[in-house]
Amino acid sequence: MTKRMVAQSELQANWTFVTDDAGVETAAAALAAGNGPVGVDAERASGYRYGGEAYLVQMYRRGSGTFLFDPVGIDNFAPLAKALADTEWIFHAATQDIPCLDAIGLHPPQLFDTELAARLLGYERVGLGAIAEKLLDVNLEKAYSAADWSTRPLPEAWLEYAALDVVLLPDLRDLVQSELEQQGKLEFASQEFTAVLNQKPKPAPVDPWRKLSGTQALRTPRSLALARELWITRDALAQERDIAPGRLIPDRSIIAAAAANPRSPEDLSRLATFKGRESRTELMRWWKAILRAKTTPDLPGPRPRDPDSIPHHRGWAERHPEAAARLAIARVAIEEEAEQRNIPTENLLKPALVRALAWEPPRDGSIEDIERRLKELGARDWQISITAPILAATFVASL
Repeated sequence: MTKRMVAQSELQANWTFVTDDAGVETAAAALAAGNGPVGVDAERASGYRYGGEAYLVQMYRRGSGTFLFDPVGIDNFAPLAKALADTEWIFHAATQDIPCLDAIGLHPPQLFDTELAARLLGYERVGLGAIAEKLLDVNLEKAYSAADWSTRPLPEAWLEYAALDVVLLPDLRDLVQSELEQQGKLEFASQEFTAVLNQKPKPAPVDPWRKLSGTQALRTPRSLALARELWITRDALAQERDIAPGRLIPDRSIIAAAAANPRSPEDLSRLATFKGRESRTELMRWWKAILRAKTTPDLPGPRPRDPDSIPHHRGWAERHPEAAARLAIARVAIEEEAEQRNIPTENLLKPALVRALAWEPPRDGSIEDIERRLKELGARDWQISITAPILAATFVASL
């Protein structure tokens, strides 16, 4: 593979900051007149704001230049979506950006994901900075990756940083595609990109409060009710203020209060493990939530088990030895194949799919039946063609 040496002048990104609908129309016309795929990125305010909205969208296309769009001041992205409706969009880790772009009416018609491609190529480090350094000899500063992008006005240095992220994407894409072709993995990548493009959003959980980290430490229904009411109260306040819930009180404070079961606001206030920027200023709000939990007859039980789920594989050796034997042999075989092909094991075939097949393999263990089952579980054709024969052989070996 030949590196493309990027001149320092190319790193001085010239960009246009678009802040209104009229600017979107102008930028859309310019991008439509460009050539080749368009590099795309988005910046959110994760950890600062309540939701996952985009607070900056960056696009670069050869022959067009770089445009930075401010969704705060823009109502209509339709001209941009129309202008790029037949264009490949280049992302680095597309699954992170597509949801917030969908929310403003921007969805890639086709995509190339340099991060996902780098994984298929067996790169040890797949961050944008690492890939840019490896392939372009460019050292990207990532100082603002965790910044609060809801800040207004956005500092000039932040905008420069954001622009550079997309300026490099077309060159990275070309080099990565060339290496995919050399390794015979371009079709693998194409199928993975299609799967990302068509991925449906996960359904909202029935009991979102159960996402709390640490609930396994709560042993009684009443303590779970305390955690639930505190989570619901925190979530409502966070949504009202448009602030990340953990910036009010962290999960560990909710778990600590639920476990302690304080008898009064003073008890809650004296609890050293109940911390957070609003742990004391909103003390009575949290106490009212605790009172509701203390008096409610609606006590939650353990986390309900998905009827379609299988038992955790850690207990298979004792309770389900035949399944454990199948899983052990299948894991080794898949890992060996992944190492030989220089593909991470989880990209060759998701561990959850291996476990599902080991738990309940097709009755006759034929390659055709395993292919059919893998297809039902969401495996891609390239994964199926490689792993189905391996799984069929390992299940026979485990008998």
